[in-house]
Amino acid sequence: MDKLKMHSPNLTQDNIARIRELFPGCVTEAANEDGNIRLYIDFDQLRQELSDSLIEGPQERYHLNWPGKRQALLTANAPIAKTLRPCLEESVNFDTTQNLFIEGDNLDALKLLQETYLGKVKMIYIDPPYNTGNDFIYKDNFVQNVEGFLRRSNQKDEEGNRLVANTDSNGRFHSDWLNMMYPRLKLARTLLQDDGVILISIDDGEQANLKKVCNEIFGADNFIGFFIWKSRVSEDTRAKTGLSTDHEYIDCYKNVDGSLRGAEKDLDKFDNPNNDPRGPWRNADITGLATKDKRPNLHYDLIDPSTGINYGCPPKGWRFDPNTMADKISEGRIIWPNSANGRPRQKLFLNEMESIFKNISSVIQTVSTSDGTRESNALLGEGAFDFPKPTRLIELFVEQVTTDQSTVVDFFAGSSVTANAVMNLNQRDGGNRHFIMVQLPEPCNEKSEAYKAGYKNIPEIAKERIRRAGKKILEGTCHENWNKDVGFRVLKVDTSNMEDVYYTPDTIKQSQLTLLTDNIKPHRTSEDLLFQVLLDWGVDLSLPIRKEKIQGKLVFFVDENALVACFDPKVNEELVKELAKYKPLRVVFRDNGFASDAVKINVEQIFKQLSPNSEVRSI
Repeated sequence: MDKLKMHSPNLTQDNIARIRELFPGCVTEAANEDGNIRLYIDFDQLRQELSDSLIEGPQERYHLNWPGKRQALLTANAPIAKTLRPCLEESVNFDTTQNLFIEGDNLDALKLLQETYLGKVKMIYIDPPYNTGNDFIYKDNFVQNVEGFLRRSNQKDEEGNRLVANTDSNGRFHSDWLNMMYPRLKLARTLLQDDGVILISIDDGEQANLKKVCNEIFGADNFIGFFIWKSRVSEDTRAKTGLSTDHEYIDCYKNVDGSLRGAEKDLDKFDNPNNDPRGPWRNADITGLATKDKRPNLHYDLIDPSTGINYGCPPKGWRFDPNTMADKISEGRIIWPNSANGRPRQKLFLNEMESIFKNISSVIQTVSTSDGTRESNALLGEGAFDFPKPTRLIELFVEQVTTDQSTVVDFFAGSSVTANAVMNLNQRDGGNRHFIMVQLPEPCNEKSEAYKAGYKNIPEIAKERIRRAGKKILEGTCHENWNKDVGFRVLKVDTSNMEDVYYTPDTIKQSQLTLLTDNIKPHRTSEDLLFQVLLDWGVDLSLPIRKEKIQGKLVFFVDENALVACFDPKVNEELVKELAKYKPLRVVFRDNGFASDAVKINVEQIFKQLSPNSEVRSI
């Protein structure tokens, strides 16, 4: 029985696989320092392939560089052996809500979300530290060796990321801020849909650098513009220069896949050969970006319903799940080749690509920081949070960018204004948008009003705001179509549920062989194991979860039969046969949880007979 890997994906190897698809002769096999064979790039050969546009040596070129950039890229790509542990007691409507609140380092959280939310997020809004010389920033632990990073990140929290004050006397003042932002933005981009949008609040200090970094990550062609927000109502009479800075910026980029990037400017590629009433269009790729083990829902045979031709499934699957693909087929957006050897593509309409925002000014002066402070004080008490953004500011973007089923992410959540804004808009228009908030457990200053009010860290403030805002919203008039989801699942970044020997069995000593009898850490619950399995399998973390006792064993049903899990000991064949009757897409057990070796051996055969389409794994 195959085991789940139980760590985040190695993005470096994924990138190499993509290069291999384009230039197979540029990827070679070689032994790493441990003697294991891995894929590596033959850069000399790759330079030869790109000789027409080769930039090498000391030749001058336009780009942004700073000390630590390469290490920051390594940090973005390196896998981690961590997980998300559910916290039911701090959650609201845990079993049914579609909203998530993740407590922990956002770099870890973004890595853990890679497989589950790849290309699924419509909008990201973040309000990161502005690098004023007083704010805290993340001090990331850069490492040189990916394999070593995987080993060290499993247990040794003392080597993990910390918050440090980035004073303006620091010789790496701007570099440290860029090193903090760069890997997080790299990871954030992969979560965005092809038509997704990211908005980043910033002030004058790093505005220029942020734009250059975003140009590199998202592409300069995808820069939509800067929103200028008049955040201050009254003039700052204490300004040393005499210039009252009354505004902040909101940097806005769209995410366009490589096959689509620049399409808006290539107007000559848009045509309307079949007089489609939706206007000029061009064809675009619909093949996917993930292997079957990462995104099984994107791997299926695609059949033209009018001709019956089966176009099979490409190695990286399709870009859309079966339901979305069916919608596109019914809307006449899929272009079918005449031969089964061809590859279906989609129609990309010019008018749809040009309308991310509708009737909105780049200057926003209808709300101010003081509005956000009043809202926070009314919900949480006087002075509970310093300078929160007003909900109406975020609502403005959510309303413009998202549809009624969109996912909105904020990985510098602060007091969770973004979550508040999403719920407000759902209340008004009946949408079922859901949010994912991520916030580091940064401690509150012991002299602050928040600490005096009983809040020990920022996530405590954020979670309480969502609770109180949700209650207040339900007391008002709600749209009749709204599902009234004001709950959220609290998940906390933690070390893996698996013992060290699960990841590094080569380091086990003779005296430690007894550890191999159970590869799971003590005091980890079945819910803990379930969520690590959801992460590893790329299953949506917001799907409904039902628990049931079957033959005395606790069994989890995720979205009924999307995944069935039992982590109790002494599982027998009768229970296995009972679970097979539910025809689950995926089923998972504890590796040492079977009543006997014979039962373990027979599990796959039982499912092959009773539920042949089920994927069976163990942890």
